[in-house]
Amino acid sequence: MTSVTAHDYAWIRSSPVFRHAMESGYGLTLVRGVVPGDVLRAMGAEPQGTCTGVDALIEQHVDQRGATDYRDDSFIAGAFTVPGTDGDWTLVLQFDGGVGMQSRFLEVLSAGGRAVTHSTNGGAPIDLFHWYEAGELRTTFEGPTARYGSTPDALVPMMREVGFDLTEDEDGTGAGSDTKAAVLALTERLTGVRLTEELLKGAEYHLGHTPEEPAEEWTRVVIDLTDAHGERFYKEVTREEVEAASARAREEAEAPIVVPGPSPAP
Repeated sequence: MTSVTAHDYAWIRSSPVFRHAMESGYGLTLVRGVVPGDVLRAMGAEPQGTCTGVDALIEQHVDQRGATDYRDDSFIAGAFTVPGTDGDWTLVLQFDGGVGMQSRFLEVLSAGGRAVTHSTNGGAPIDLFHWYEAGELRTTFEGPTARYGSTPDALVPMMREVGFDLTEDEDGTGAGSDTKAAVLALTERLTGVRLTEELLKGAEYHLGHTPEEPAEEWTRVVIDLTDAHGERFYKEVTREEVEAASARAREEAEAPIVVPGPSPAP
């Protein structure tokens, strides 16, 4: 295991590549023991050849988004092999607005080993981290003090070592540290893969066009509100009730407007 800390990833704050990733939204995933082509196939990606360097990957993604006129959330993912702990890993990089690797892919890809992924959605960011082992989500978090998964606290000693601030302020979030640099350091601790700008710029990427995720079917809506006085309103509304109410609203909106005439003189 490496002794890397967040300090080793201070370079991200002056990196044009990482600045683009943070502004546009990205997902970066490391999968142990699965070759790039198989990772892209597991993602349902259509092969698009190869390119050299992260700048070319960005250009491929921009061209693909322009060709679709930004009408969907499909994207170009790039994957390449890199050595790490216990053998070769596949690094997958996508500038996808922060969609990140889907959980069902990570469950499959980590079934025989390990997968670690982090992402940012750009703008006012949501930063996510996920660690999968043997098909199971072991630890995930946005803020480092609010962790979930089957073993949410398993990484706490390592998180402290790499530089996470695990104290809680009044909002229940950690304060002070460079959380993104710490996430990259934690990822290296778990994979043995040192991420550098030179690595991303020099790699030959296998490209795949990953389709837009289908919309999930929904069956009900939950309304759960608590007002300033602590009074709670909770209600579950089924899809059938929503659709029936929408139909009634349409009927009322489409009904002819009747304007009464003048009242007859007495």
